[in-house]
Amino acid sequence: MPPVMTICVFCSANEQMAPACFDAARELGAWSASCGHAIVFGGHDAGLMHAVSQAAREAGGRVIGVVPRRISQMGKASVWMDVEIACEDLTDRKQEMMCRSDAFVVLPGGLGTLDELFTVAAMHTLGYHRKPIVLWNIGGYWDSLVACLDDLSARGAMRGPWQQHIQVARTLSDVQRMLLTAHAPA
Repeated sequence: MPPVMTICVFCSANEQMAPACFDAARELGAWSASCGHAIVFGGHDAGLMHAVSQAAREAGGRVIGVVPRRISQMGKASVWMDVEIACEDLTDRKQEMMCRSDAFVVLPGGLGTLDELFTVAAMHTLGYHRKPIVLWNIGGYWDSLVACLDDLSARGAMRGPWQQHIQVARTLSDVQRMLLTAHAPA
């Protein structure tokens, strides 16, 4: 039986994302719950954050939201949390989410999602953690980012292949395989 893990999901709180992104977020939430995995997310009540947390809770999964003070003050905290962890700001939120997670799945998003991805990836390069980082490239959403990372690597800006730190998935099956392979008993 595969190990149960807590999966950190970094993603957009924007409602303007493509429908395929919402579908994928819901699939991830439902799959995680069906396997007994918990979800840690940014605690917002909109966009892909809402979709993944609602799907996980509705499928009986455990959902942990890490909510910055400003989000709470705006009345935008998700109702789909089993556990709500208050934090001061986005930096605190990232640290709390990293500490509570066994793996990271990055769905489409913007500046905040990129900040989260690059923080956990940079920490991985320095050996602060060995948790898998999966960039889910839904419908080619992250193609330009992958090209940018390839370009940085070609220019010698990275120590070794960036794929040692970030795995790119195209489907939920890829995500599942990457997470489960990384957590398979030795």
